[in-house]
Amino acid sequence: MRRGLFVMVTFALAALVALPAVAGNGAPSGSHYSLNIIGVEHPKTQDMTGSERHTIFVGLGKTGTVTSYIYLRQGAFKVCDGNAFDTAWSCQGTQVGTRNGAVFQLPSNYSGCPSDPDDPCWDAPTTYEIWLRGLGSPSGSAEMTTCREAKSDGSLECSTETVDIYRDTKFRNETKKLTTVCLSTDADPACEVREGIFANNLYEYLWEYANSGLRLAQLRFYPAI
Repeated sequence: MRRGLFVMVTFALAALVALPAVAGNGAPSGSHYSLNIIGVEHPKTQDMTGSERHTIFVGLGKTGTVTSYIYLRQGAFKVCDGNAFDTAWSCQGTQVGTRNGAVFQLPSNYSGCPSDPDDPCWDAPTTYEIWLRGLGSPSGSAEMTTCREAKSDGSLECSTETVDIYRDTKFRNETKKLTTVCLSTDADPACEVREGIFANNLYEYLWEYANSGLRLAQLRFYPAI
């Protein structure tokens, strides 16, 4: 009962868009928070902070892959900074990280799971699920990877798991890959340790968005059942 109440309160505060799923689009029906990641050819010059926007602008990569960063901060769903081309600012007005980037705020999604990447605990998000699809030019694609940036020196470690985004009419559930970092601890590139975003306060967590011409990625955040 407590968990159900927490989910309801979190999503109410996040200004959810209550829309039914379109028949056949693969996404669940019901209330959700929507986020659009839009690829543009020319950098945005506005700061894009302090609003209720549901959009983040990143590099398009029309003639080659362009990498943008979306820093993640813990809290109710909100775009704090929608411009990935300049300094990243939190919802509280403080600079985030060492790289240019946008900032998206979202709740922690796993609690108390062990570092073993194969433990079934990681298959049961406690708060929300993330469903995603790509739209726009048929030839466009992108790769989205969850990373962590050391606050001490800005060094970046990225998950061994990447979400491939391409033009598709159907949404896919990519919750685990977008809310955890799965790391290799030795020369073997296989994942050996999994960590939820916000698990370690020595790091900033972020999404690395490598775009190769994808105009639009749509993300929907649904309450976990």
